[in-house]
Amino acid sequence: MSVAPDIEGLAGRILQHRAGRGIRETAKEVGVSPATLSRVENGKIPDLETFGKICAWLGDDPARYLGVVGVGSPDVRKAQVHFKKGAAIEKDSAQALSEMILAAQRMMLAEEMQD
Repeated sequence: MSVAPDIEGLAGRILQHRAGRGIRETAKEVGVSPATLSRVENGKIPDLETFGKICAWLGDDPARYLGVVGVGSPDVRKAQVHFKKGAAIEKDSAQALSEMILAAQRMMLAEEMQD
């Protein structure tokens, strides 16, 4: 079963977040052309790069518009880690640890979905 993206919801959030500001000013802020932003506001499906830029500008998890449970959803346990500033840990070690944490999170989610 596939779920259609909520393009109307995305368009509404753009208009709400834009709060009456001009399309050119907003498009520049988002990092897309005014024509592209206007098309999305009018219900056209954006390309992946544009979709990502818009979601980042809105501060929204893309899963909100894709009909899936996102990592930021309150329905999903969230794995987090905090490293001290500076040379407390090497960059490669931090990367490896973050990959392990995300893998553990994916496993927990998969187990929860099987229940």
